[in-house]
Amino acid sequence: MKKILILLTGLSLLLNGFNASAQTKKAGTMKKKILFVVTSHDQKGNTGQATGYYLSEVSHPWEVLHNAGYEIDFVSPKGGKAPVDGFDLKDPINKKFWEDKVYHAKVENTMKPSEVNPKEYVAIHYAGGHGAMWDLPDNKEIAAIATKIYENNGIVSAVCHGPAGLVNIKLSNGKYLIDGKKVNGFTNEEEIAVGLEKVVPFMLEDQLKARGAKFEKTANWQSHVVADQRLVTGQNPASAEAVGKTVLSELKKL
Repeated sequence: MKKILILLTGLSLLLNGFNASAQTKKAGTMKKKILFVVTSHDQKGNTGQATGYYLSEVSHPWEVLHNAGYEIDFVSPKGGKAPVDGFDLKDPINKKFWEDKVYHAKVENTMKPSEVNPKEYVAIHYAGGHGAMWDLPDNKEIAAIATKIYENNGIVSAVCHGPAGLVNIKLSNGKYLIDGKKVNGFTNEEEIAVGLEKVVPFMLEDQLKARGAKFEKTANWQSHVVADQRLVTGQNPASAEAVGKTVLSELKKL
């Protein structure tokens, strides 16, 4: 009887070990997912000009993070097919992303916010494109997802007009996510340079400052990225790759 009890105890410990290993493996897998946010909005105000998410602001961070072993999922305010802007397949990274069957299908069939489980993601990235100015700032569902990821010790990043999605994100303590943090995004000078300062619903730089952000910037069209307390932001399309690299660097610190 004593031998049987010893064998049973040993078997129980062995099974518990396998379960713990499986749970650790599962947790490790979950920690390799990042959520990309793209706009559902496809028009620049009343100009008749098409817009959407800016392709390189998805593809360049995707290239960095995907190569590092992270799985990328996509969400948009409406779900489904996301409108694309900056469609330049002469850019080899754009071409690589667009011709990747798995990821092309993902961005053409984005999740709705209600389909997202924030616990599965270690980071959330807001891609830019002018469309982001219209439908991301007031999307409470995606803002709530970002809050949960951030407060679960995750990373929040955004590039170009993507920080429009950050302006109304509040933390559990009632403060704005960007309040008191170094932030950048598409500048007033860049908006004026593209002639859309009277078309966009607000000037992104001004709104970020109004929320208490410490706005930093460099010359028009130059790469500029800042990281502050697990918040990573880039100024313009030229900053997209650097945003991806900075997010990866921040993830390694977790």
